[in-house]
Amino acid sequence: MRTVRVELGKRSYDILIGAGLLDQFHQFLEQFKTGKRIFLISNPSVSRLFGKGLLQRLSENGYQVTEIFIPDGEAHKSLETVEDIYTALITQRADRSSTLLAMGGGVTGDIVGFVAATFLRGVPYLQIPTTLLSQVDSSVGGKTGVNHRLGKNMIGAFYQPRLVCIDTNTLASLPPREFQSGLYEVVKYGLICDSEFFEFFESHLEEIQKRKPDVLEKLISRCCEIKAEITSSDEKEQGLRRILNFGHTFGHALEGATEFQGLIHGEAIAWGMLAETRLSFMKGYLDESNSQRISRAIRRIGELPPVDLVPTQGILEAMKCDKKRQNDQIVFVLLEDIGKTRVTAGIENDVLIQAWEEIARN
Repeated sequence: MRTVRVELGKRSYDILIGAGLLDQFHQFLEQFKTGKRIFLISNPSVSRLFGKGLLQRLSENGYQVTEIFIPDGEAHKSLETVEDIYTALITQRADRSSTLLAMGGGVTGDIVGFVAATFLRGVPYLQIPTTLLSQVDSSVGGKTGVNHRLGKNMIGAFYQPRLVCIDTNTLASLPPREFQSGLYEVVKYGLICDSEFFEFFESHLEEIQKRKPDVLEKLISRCCEIKAEITSSDEKEQGLRRILNFGHTFGHALEGATEFQGLIHGEAIAWGMLAETRLSFMKGYLDESNSQRISRAIRRIGELPPVDLVPTQGILEAMKCDKKRQNDQIVFVLLEDIGKTRVTAGIENDVLIQAWEEIARN
């Protein structure tokens, strides 16, 4: 087992990474002195895979666990789902000594984190991320929230979990498309701040895609280390943490323009990284050789759903609601080199259109 520490003073917490950790989860709860009343929030599919054994072990060790099910998918990352969870918690007489436990992918973790931040003005919560994307990204760092019909993650809070437990065995049941989706977020870490990690990813991609346990543990640990370092120094995204948004300005706009249909999150971010890599080249920040290398690495991960029929104007309109806007300008994280970023705003629409249409057609 590997442990990565997120240093935030009194709100610091550990990320535990290893195979078979769900079998030991009750021991971690004892170590972190969690209350005995736990609300396990997941979707029915995840519960069928991992819930029964976890519930049994917790119950055998004196925990009172109540399950709450929510629907899966980005379309359900909404205030309606949040209200349903509030209702279940109030009905079950949850109080401030209760602990929420999010088990599932990024949508579940984001929703449960937001509920934890706002229910009774704040209750503790824990994360058991079961998808690659949530293990390397959304479960770490305390960004919680839900979508609004006019924009992604427009409603939320910074609220840190007490513990993140990553059992790499959960990835064995992950459908290929979902695993591939997570790999796009993995490669992002190398691109924004660690060229050696990017080289490791390039040279070990076949082993990664075969889901070899030792390679996965190393891969996930490094991603968590990078995100922990960034979060510890800039929890509320006032500076350095913005680099984590590489690919997300175009990617989130693409999700909005398609109404969260047809693409899953990692795929949208992949298209966003391709567009923002192209934009980096067009603006003269990134040389042609690295631009092509980055695009090859992203496309090697797997085939992406086509986006050539998505109206470019719809993407531009969705960008106008991007939560990262500053002074009424759209902000982009672009690349100057592999492992080196540049935050830029005020790029002309015709340049954005050209960058998008060049990558969408290929």
